[in-house]
Amino acid sequence: MADPAAEQYANAPVPEHATVPWWRVALIITSFSIALPAFLYGAQAGLALGLKKAVLSAFIGGLVLCAGGCLTAVISVRTRLTTYLLVQKSFGRSGALSVNVVMAVVQLGWFGVNVSFFAEAMQALVNQLYGAHVPFATFLIVGSVLMTVSTIYGFRMLERLALVTVPLFGVALTAVCYAAVHRHGFVLVPRIVPPVSMTFGIALSAQIGGNMVAITTMPDLTRFIRGSRGAVSAMTLSYPIAAPIMMLLSAATALATGQTDIMSLIVGFGFGAPALLLLVLSSWTLNALNLYSASLSLSATFPRISPAVFTICGGIVGAAFGLAGIINEFVPFLLALGVVIPPIAAIYVIDALGILGNSQTAPGSGAPPLVNWAAIATWLGSIAIVVPLDLYRHSFTSVSTLDATLVATVAYLTVKWFQSRVFGRMTQGN
Repeated sequence: MADPAAEQYANAPVPEHATVPWWRVALIITSFSIALPAFLYGAQAGLALGLKKAVLSAFIGGLVLCAGGCLTAVISVRTRLTTYLLVQKSFGRSGALSVNVVMAVVQLGWFGVNVSFFAEAMQALVNQLYGAHVPFATFLIVGSVLMTVSTIYGFRMLERLALVTVPLFGVALTAVCYAAVHRHGFVLVPRIVPPVSMTFGIALSAQIGGNMVAITTMPDLTRFIRGSRGAVSAMTLSYPIAAPIMMLLSAATALATGQTDIMSLIVGFGFGAPALLLLVLSSWTLNALNLYSASLSLSATFPRISPAVFTICGGIVGAAFGLAGIINEFVPFLLALGVVIPPIAAIYVIDALGILGNSQTAPGSGAPPLVNWAAIATWLGSIAIVVPLDLYRHSFTSVSTLDATLVATVAYLTVKWFQSRVFGRMTQGN
């Protein structure tokens, strides 16, 4: 039997015989929107903004994410390359090293968030079934081991998990929302003192920023889709449709009950062990995705080391993030992602589309340079511009994630325009 890790095609295009129908990948991507972190964020946004503004922020954010996802997904379908190889084309063979390590660390941070949800769900499940209290750290470590083992089997395992967990978890959340509204009424207005205070702009930035890692690393999944139309369909189902529905369910539930803890709600409404088990499986699926992309990125960066080694090490680091309490800084974590990650996607999309003439870094143009300083300077410069603006509450768009994307796009297009003019004159001179 072939090594499952070797079938991830970390350093080569996905062959046509390994591609699948778009809806199967769409179910995996939808698990980003229909998941426990999305419920927590939606509940906090609903209590702070009220139902209408919360759902509107999710819809607008879903449109923005869909637009970005369509670009990265279509590029991956055409090239069949991983995120790492696309980033390498833009940032250079050595330049891509720092970028991919940063993205891997971010994904392991997400692993820590989700394995914390897993541990909380397992605590509630065992207490519900046996009346026993098991330490949080015990379930977190056990969960990390199980998720790491399943991730070693790569894309096919993710597909099987998503086919089961995404539809069932959606049904469970709908049942919880119905029970909450039926018992407490349908509430539209925000709480006077919400547990997490946020403006519409912050909510939108957290919505987009929290998903930008997924958008940036989308090629790791969408390169398996058979055609570009399927890639667009997958993005449409996953973000403009699934994200607002998830926000409606989570915000309506939180506004009716005043609670953001889904485990307590499930136990309180008497849904019991089956629903709690779905929470466990949902966390498992999402965390396997995070670890899959992180290990894929690192194994492509260091091809001499087995992907399974990075998967195991990633599981250990992710568990450490969870034990350190990363879940307690959830919204700040999302906002930070919204500034650091979007410029990376903007840069490799511009290069992959070959905007502004002949690109030495476009896919298919030959070996990438050792370091593309223009790309690195654009990435770091965008962060350096947007972070101070955000600290002093200034913004171009009122959403820091969009600010970072806009600054990176304009800056990199300007640099490439200048390069095309200089190289054009040199060519004419020769």
